[in-house]
Amino acid sequence: ALLAAIAVPGFLRARKRSQATKILNDLRMIDAAVDQYAIETNRLTSFVVGTADWTNYLKSGTILYNTGKDLFGAAYGPQAVDTLPAVPPTSYNTLSDVAPTAFWSPYGP
Repeated sequence: ALLAAIAVPGFLRARKRSQATKILNDLRMIDAAVDQYAIETNRLTSFVVGTADWTNYLKSGTILYNTGKDLFGAAYGPQAVDTLPAVPPTSYNTLSDVAPTAFWSPYGP
């Protein structure tokens, strides 16, 4: 029982940190997908790219490709060309104890 009391909080923290890393990687992929869309369709800065458009530039079959949402179900939504995507506020709040603002750079809230 003592070992479990020591180990479980560490495992939970590691799980949340892994979830934060997954969302950060999603944000990187979204940024690249929006850039690729803008290049291929000659879109200018501030043009808003719909979720259906930027998801077409992701690997098919992935959760992000299929839903356009993070692993907590928060939608990333439409993205503007030359504007970095941001971590959804609800996900940021959920993970703020293991992923401070500096962790999310440059995609912070």
